[in-house]
Amino acid sequence: MALSALPAITSSRIEPEPRKGSTPAIVTSIKRASYPTRSLQFLRKLEGKSPGACSNVESVRNDRKLQLQVTVVGAGIGGLATSIALAREGHAVTVLEQASALAEVGAGIQIPPNSSKLLLKWGLGPLFEGKAVEPRGITFRRWETGNAIGYTRLIPDFRSSFEAPYYVIHRAHLHEALHETAVKLGVTVKLNSRVTEYNEMVPSIKMQDGAILKSDLIVAADGVKSAARKLILGKDNKDPIRTGFAVYRSTIDVQKMKDDPETATLLREPALNVWIGPQRHVMSYTIAAGKSFNLVLSHVDDTDPATWRPEDSLDNMRAQFEGWDPVLTKIIAMIDKTIKWPLLSGDPSIPSWISQSGKVIMLGDAAHAMVPYMSQGAAMAVEDGAALAAALSHVHTISDLPKALSVFDIVRRRRAGQMQEASLVNGKIWHFDDGPEQAARDEAMEPETKGLPISESPNQWTDPVTQAWAYGYSAEDDIHSSWNQFKSRLF
Repeated sequence: MALSALPAITSSRIEPEPRKGSTPAIVTSIKRASYPTRSLQFLRKLEGKSPGACSNVESVRNDRKLQLQVTVVGAGIGGLATSIALAREGHAVTVLEQASALAEVGAGIQIPPNSSKLLLKWGLGPLFEGKAVEPRGITFRRWETGNAIGYTRLIPDFRSSFEAPYYVIHRAHLHEALHETAVKLGVTVKLNSRVTEYNEMVPSIKMQDGAILKSDLIVAADGVKSAARKLILGKDNKDPIRTGFAVYRSTIDVQKMKDDPETATLLREPALNVWIGPQRHVMSYTIAAGKSFNLVLSHVDDTDPATWRPEDSLDNMRAQFEGWDPVLTKIIAMIDKTIKWPLLSGDPSIPSWISQSGKVIMLGDAAHAMVPYMSQGAAMAVEDGAALAAALSHVHTISDLPKALSVFDIVRRRRAGQMQEASLVNGKIWHFDDGPEQAARDEAMEPETKGLPISESPNQWTDPVTQAWAYGYSAEDDIHSSWNQFKSRLF
């Protein structure tokens, strides 16, 4: 990617030139994409057009580094992952969490190889034992019949191709593993610590009790409602916006499904199943070592969340999927509790994740909220932490800090922005009404169900180019190679 000259600002940011032909934050057309993929070729073939190509970069390590005092705001997945990555590099890290206890809302979460490789490297493997599930594959199913229309084999393909497994796990179990690992590495995690004010020039944080905490760097990992984002972006602040999608999240005791021969067939082996249809889809898989069945039921919804009534959620959810695959609707009937969530996506056009002083940054959902249709939201936050630690390994003196963060900023905005786009593209591919586009999609995915060689697919988990870009990516290597690419313009 070509880069413009360094602007004359304190943080020494590197700014990318706008990508010609890039898609907007909310995808309105899926006939092209800015990230490497061949998942849209089935549509472009209808117009007689050909896809683009992608390229890879080599990594170069730098072992010299300055140890910093870092304050991380937010003890969610992104904040704890960042604290682990930094603590492993010798930095002194304090994590501030406003809640009185650590708890993750939600149920299942996916850990694809681009993040599982990092988590295993950081020592979380033993903490996943008896909790994480490694599915054998992902079956995409027609909405009204449940017939397989696409398939991604995960075992052994993903381990052999990307040197790491594809896991699914309960969000709380991942959170517990991150917290335990962070504490073992010497990270200080402070609860009941609400931040009321930032001073980006010191930098420092003022707490609700009046205490002032100073450090070399402040990392805002405080989620979609980030208080630091306005400080960082100023007049350019753009909060995540509603995408017009909403999801119901639910879990079912696996034993309920085992008692019915039809639903029990989905439990023969660990697997993900995705029913896709007009304006809706359902993602399902087992978690908690196979004891719980997780469902995410997505649908198009432009209504105001303020009007949603929790007591109506079950009936509304069942009505959304009336007439779908009888096996699926039988499973949905077993759900006795659900939570409805609006889906938000950040605007990848925001100019920076770094404050003008170069001493406060944001990452995770604070910087790049995304719909879960590539199952990469948490993975991007883990990548952020690894990338930040890699960038700081190039800091020899405190004056180098803004330069390293500038590389982090350009690398991570590019990567996360493209993943936001890929996620929204799936929201289009999966939700076609029955018709020519749906038929072309299903025909293009059919070879997967027969085990035939694949050169392209609307299924982005299988599409070879998208797959390599999404799951074969190394956040650390991207930072190191980008540092070598940009450093001549930083000094």
